[in-house]
Amino acid sequence: MSGSAYDRHITIFSDQGRLYQVEYAFKAITSANITSLGVRGKNCAVVLSQKKVADKLIDPSSVSHIFRLSPSVGCVMTGSIADARASVDRARGEAAEFRYKYGYEMPCDVLSKRLANINQVYTQRAYMRPLGVAMTLISIDSEKGPQLYKCDPAGYYVGYKATASGPKQQEALNYLEKKLKNKDYAEGSWEEVVELGITALSNVLSVDFKKHELEIGIVGGPRADGQEGTDIGFRALTEEEIDERLQAISEKD
Repeated sequence: MSGSAYDRHITIFSDQGRLYQVEYAFKAITSANITSLGVRGKNCAVVLSQKKVADKLIDPSSVSHIFRLSPSVGCVMTGSIADARASVDRARGEAAEFRYKYGYEMPCDVLSKRLANINQVYTQRAYMRPLGVAMTLISIDSEKGPQLYKCDPAGYYVGYKATASGPKQQEALNYLEKKLKNKDYAEGSWEEVVELGITALSNVLSVDFKKHELEIGIVGGPRADGQEGTDIGFRALTEEEIDERLQAISEKD
């Protein structure tokens, strides 16, 4: 067995200094063929993902890429859904342990750093496989306001004004860059931030979404009980709430 063929299946470097395991994990992020994005507003942050139910017999409520990690932090996972669920379970455990140990909710950036550190260890060991999933986390920090972070399989994590993952990542980033030029965040109410996200996804994928083809998670959005005021915790919008935003977008056009 030649040296280069061997390199491809293990976490040692190839002679070109490449880490194939990690490169393949990045390729796996596009494999599910689902593009997702995150946008930070002034008082809220939003994650959106396409929702595709592969087959008519599947219960659609069991298909999701949006997860709540703690009362204050939520995320969208892009890539291998099996890896995503394993990663979410780990993140929930880390957030719960932090809450128990320190008596307050784990901030978004601290959780992102912890998960990125775990991912980085997976790139060092021959008996572990890097997870083929990108994780975009959002929360509202009591000191810093809305936060949006992304962790990748290499163990890199960083904060964003807006970001995207999946097969159409680059097109989505280009679109969001234009929209947020010289701005620190997307302007407007939570409704407008959600609509910007939907429009961005709609444009780069060239599809008009129906309410069941989208998933949206939000912090700083409307309260689930329909009362006045916003909810700083994380929750997913219902299909009806998504439909309202889609209606608002079509009325603008």
